[in-house]
Amino acid sequence: MSEPASRTDTLANRNARPTEGDGGPDRPLPGAPDPWVASSMPPLRPGPPYLMTEMIDAEPALAERILGRLADAGGGAARLASAIAVTARSGESIVVTGCGTSEHAALGTVEILRGALRRAGLPTTPGSPIALQAFEASLDAPLGGLVIGISHEGGTSATNAALAAARANGVRTALVTVSDRSPGAALADIVVETGEMDQSWCHTVGYVSPLLAATAVAGHLSGEPLDAASVRGLLASGTADPGAAEAIAASFVHARTILVIGSGADRTAARELVLKIEEGAWVPGAMRDLETLLHGHLPSTDDRTGLVLILADRDRRADRLARARQALEAARVLGLRTAAIVARDADALLDSELTPAGRLIVEEAPALSSPVAALLGTATALQLLAERLARACGTNPDSIRRDDELHRRAAEAAG
Repeated sequence: MSEPASRTDTLANRNARPTEGDGGPDRPLPGAPDPWVASSMPPLRPGPPYLMTEMIDAEPALAERILGRLADAGGGAARLASAIAVTARSGESIVVTGCGTSEHAALGTVEILRGALRRAGLPTTPGSPIALQAFEASLDAPLGGLVIGISHEGGTSATNAALAAARANGVRTALVTVSDRSPGAALADIVVETGEMDQSWCHTVGYVSPLLAATAVAGHLSGEPLDAASVRGLLASGTADPGAAEAIAASFVHARTILVIGSGADRTAARELVLKIEEGAWVPGAMRDLETLLHGHLPSTDDRTGLVLILADRDRRADRLARARQALEAARVLGLRTAAIVARDADALLDSELTPAGRLIVEEAPALSSPVAALLGTATALQLLAERLARACGTNPDSIRRDDELHRRAAEAAG
């Protein structure tokens, strides 16, 4: 195995610009192997562009392809939409589950589906649809309704255990995954195939793909037309300013820890950014709900703490913005290294001195529902920030540190 990358990589390596992979970012990514096998550790590159870099670049075109495939009225997305509608009308529970990045995609899926159900005039409750971590869902499977698993490759044992437990209770199951040939797909009554596999283990495509699938399902549920080209443009907007991402990364490179805060649909993005930072840059991080940060967590922070606000959700934005401004004022008093990922209209209402480390600005996409616009708009921006932080720290994000013998053994011990 190669030696793990140093956190003090060369300046040239840190500042190298991304380049297009074979065929460029518009080329479709490979699907799952046939016959299905789990992925092996990606090949390690000596420096950027990493596979993660190329996956981020590929996502805008990927979005257009996935949404085009899932628009089929007889396909998996339409069938899942029908099952969700039937379950909602029955009053039974709709549970979405997954692990890691897929757990975050499950949280985002719930935000997207809840909005679509309401627009379709279908009932929702505080407990349905709901996202559950897969291990917990496997221990306490529902007795009715619908369980939807999210698993990029379809081989995650905890997610598959949750699907198996639901099936054992007679619950209908579905899976959003790359291929219907996976072990998880064999446990699902409905499979929504995204078709193209992430080539890095620091998953980016693995986060965006199920959110796109949820967007397609929501379109079938609500009957609202979806402009795939506008989604492509929204994802592209998140990577429009790599210089800003590099400036934030430079401010954070020596941070002791990085906190990420958000409210509403932005909480999902905040969780995913923390995971990407820890996987890819090996810097400790934590997600805090916007309000929660202000109730006992500030005493552990100082000028060695990085803080990222994510604010893109349009729903009740004025209220979220007012509270975010107070959180950033508190951070400024303490000298935190503060940055933000914000939608364009929110940026105009947030004083620049509150985020001295910089900002990434994403478009509003008013033609899309608020959760879709927020989740997809921030997806590539948070991924770009994490990838640039990995460069600044001199780490290779693709292997999520499993090229290091100790971390490989830890992964094996964890099963």
